[in-house]
Formats: sequence, structure tokens, C-alpha cells
Amino acid sequence: MKTFRLALAGALALAVAPAMAQVATAEPAAIILPQPSADYSYDRVVHLEGGQNFRDLGGYPAQDGRHVRWGLLYRSGSMYRLTPADFAYLDTLDLKTVVDFRSREERQLEPVNWPAGAAPRVLSVDYGFKELGMSPVGDPSEMGAMIVKMYPTILTQFNGQYRRMFAELLAGRAPLAFNCSAGRDRTGIAAALLLTALGVPRETIIQDYLLTNRYFDLDRTGPSAQTWRGKSDQTVEQMKASMKEVMRSTARPSIDAVFAVVDAHPGGAEGYLRDELGLGQSELGRLRQLYTE
Repeated sequence: MKTFRLALAGALALAVAPAMAQVATAEPAAIILPQPSADYSYDRVVHLEGGQNFRDLGGYPAQDGRHVRWGLLYRSGSMYRLTPADFAYLDTLDLKTVVDFRSREERQLEPVNWPAGAAPRVLSVDYGFKELGMSPVGDPSEMGAMIVKMYPTILTQFNGQYRRMFAELLAGRAPLAFNCSAGRDRTGIAAALLLTALGVPRETIIQDYLLTNRYFDLDRTGPSAQTWRGKSDQTVEQMKASMKEVMRSTARPSIDAVFAVVDAHPGGAEGYLRDELGLGQSELGRLRQLYTE
């Protein structure tokens, strides 16, 4: 049996550690924002040399003919491989806050070395990776079942961190980015809750979540891949293909499982936001005033 190192990088990813990108010397490119649109198919990823699934949540339709503002809300995977050129570009975004959902082990293995004097306020919680409830399995189908089962528990496990993210947003400490390792699971649920609070239609929220199937790059996983292990007779390329299929096949069932919990709450999504996240009508009104237009 050959042993391959895998990680739940938000989702599970192969431990393929590519060489670090060359340091770019060019000036950061100008920020060009697509026009507000209900169409989520256009390229909304922020192209960074060392980025992983870094996306702007702007442009999505909200209530009363409004749209989510561009340049204020970002979701991302690990920022471990960001280059000096990437940091220079992010400095033009004027990030105020980063909410990092990664575990203690993930953050230690993949630290983000923000330049002195240009670092945003970074918020994280010191919890252990094993608290995510994953256990080593080698079969991709078992991994897929485990991911879908895990999703509703993330709502409970990360309730405090999601509340803190909303507190930052209510305080106006934006532009704000939030991330985990892949930008898929912990981050994907955070984005789903945020877009729900802003009044974005459910199917649009789900399609935003599914964009990770396009933008997450298995070849950009880093040392945190060592936090999770599995066994397989497959070659590395076969394992990559298997993991891509696991992530693709579990995506819709996973986010549907989250919304099943939200919808089953007394009062549905509105009741869930109020009771579980402290977002009553006043708080929702302020979020929509700040982050939609």
C-alpha cells in the first residue's frame, strides 16, 4: 500500500507542494470590477500569483433591486503562498480585517507573513484540527460521505467564529476577507450565511459555493496537507483525479445539508440568523445598508 498525505484543506486535498512562484516586480494591476449582474458565471476570482480560491462576493443581486457591493467582501483559501506582488495588490484593496477559520496546526504550518505596516487585523481561534471530526480513511467514497456528514456540524462548531465575523462587519471594519485552507467548507458556509443575511437568492448563493469546483487548485496545497493522512493504491495523479471527483460530487449535497438545518429552524433562515447569529431586523438592515447598493 502506498501512503499519500491528504488534508482537509477546507475540503480534502492532495499534498502536492509546488515550487513557490517567482517574485514579481511589476506594479499591481488596476482593479477592474465587472458590472453588477445576476450572472455568477463571469470570472470573479482575484488573480494572485500565490492565491488560492480568492474571490470577490460583489455583484450578486440582493433584495429590492440592490446588489452586493464590490471590493468589500472577499472569500479565500490559504494565503500562505502570497508573493510580494500579491501583498502589494492586496494593499490597494485596503483590507481592514481577515477572519482566518483555519486550525492552530494549519496556521502554524502555513503562516501568512503580511508585510510590516501593511497587515490587516487578523482574527483566528486556537482550536485543534482534529476537532473538525475527521478520521483517516482511504476510500474516496468514504471521504465523500464524511464530508457531507460534517457540514451541519460546522454550523455549530464555528458559530462563535461566524458571530465574530458578523460583528466585524456590523462595526464597519471592511473591506474584510475570510478564509480557511481551501476556501470551501468553513469559508463556504460563512459565505452562504453572509449572502443569506444580505438577501441574495438561495440558488445564487449555492452557485457561488459551487465556484470552488472551478477555482480551487489541488496543486497549490501546502504543508498543512500533512495534518491528514490516508492510504491508497492509486498513483498521485489517480489520487488527484479521485479527490477532484470527491469535491465535485459532494459539493451540492454538502451545501444542501447546511441549508436543510437553516430552513428547519423555527422561522426558517430569518429565524436562524436571529437566534443563532444574533442578526435581528436591525442588524440585517445595517448589513444591507453597508454592503449592498
